[in-house]
Amino acid sequence: MIRRADDTDELIMSLAERQYGVVSRAQLLHAGIGSDQVAARVRRGRLRPLHRGVYLVGPLLVPRARFMSAALCCGESARVSHGSAAVLWQTGESAAGATMVDVTIPPHDRRRRPGVRIHRIELQPDEVTTLDAIPITSPVRTLYDLARTLAGRDLERVTAETLAQRVTDRADIERLVTRYRHRPAAGRLMAVMGMDPPPALTRSDAEEALLALIRKAQLPRPATNVRVQGCEVDLYWRAERLVVEMDGFSFHGWRRRFESDRRRDAVLAAAGLRVMRVTWRQLENEPEGILVRLTQALMRSP
Repeated sequence: MIRRADDTDELIMSLAERQYGVVSRAQLLHAGIGSDQVAARVRRGRLRPLHRGVYLVGPLLVPRARFMSAALCCGESARVSHGSAAVLWQTGESAAGATMVDVTIPPHDRRRRPGVRIHRIELQPDEVTTLDAIPITSPVRTLYDLARTLAGRDLERVTAETLAQRVTDRADIERLVTRYRHRPAAGRLMAVMGMDPPPALTRSDAEEALLALIRKAQLPRPATNVRVQGCEVDLYWRAERLVVEMDGFSFHGWRRRFESDRRRDAVLAAAGLRVMRVTWRQLENEPEGILVRLTQALMRSP
C-alpha cells in the first residue's frame, strides 16, 4: 500500500525537485521545518548529508547535484566558478576523476568545506548569474578566472569554445578586460583576443597536433573550422587560398564519407583553392615531411 507523504515531506520534495535533489538546512528552517524534524529525517536516512548542512533527498545523486550542493554549503553569496563553471557552460572540460568543485565566495568569508575548492574573490553584480537554478559566475567572468591560470594554447582553446557556444561575445570580454586591465589575467586574455585570425577552435586531436606543429615551425596561423564555398574545412589560409583537411583511418573507412570528401575537394578546387590532406599516421610518423609539404604549399600561394 502506497502511503501519502505528509506536508513536511511534500515541502522537502518540492524544494529538492528544483535543485537536482538537494536541499540545505538553512532552506528547510526558512521554510518552517523545525530542526528536530530535520534531525529525525537525517537519522532515518530520508536526508543524506552531502556537505555540512546540505542533504540529498532521494536515492540518486545526479551529476549537477555536485555543483548545486557545493554552492549551497558555502552560503547565499557562493557561486560555482573557474573550471567547474566552465564545465557547466560547456566551455571547458573537467579533469578525469576530478572530485573538487570550484566555488567563489566573498573575501571576508573564511569558511572551508571538504570537497570544495574555495576561491575568495569580490565579484561584481554583472559577473554572477544562475544557470538552470545553479548560482554561477557569468561566462565572461568564468573565462577571466581561467585566464588567471591558463596560458598559450590552453587559454586560446577555452576562449574559442566560449565564443563558439555564444554564451558571451567579444564586446563582453573586452569590457571585462578593460575593468581588470592592470592584472596579469587581463593581459593574457587581451593577447588572445588580439590574435589574427581569432582564437582557434579545433574539433579533433589531429587538428590540435597539427596546429601545435604549425606554431612550433612559426608558420602563418590558419583559421580553423570555417565555412568556405559552403563547406566546413579544418584549416584555412585565406590569403594563400590553401585548405588542409584531416583524414583518420577509422573515420574515412566508410566509402560514403570518402566519396563525400572527394566531392568537397572538387568543389574547393573549382573555386581556385588548393586542398592538402593529412592523416594521423603522418602526424605521428613523419611530422617533418608534413611541415615541408605545408611550407612549400604556403610559399606557392597565388
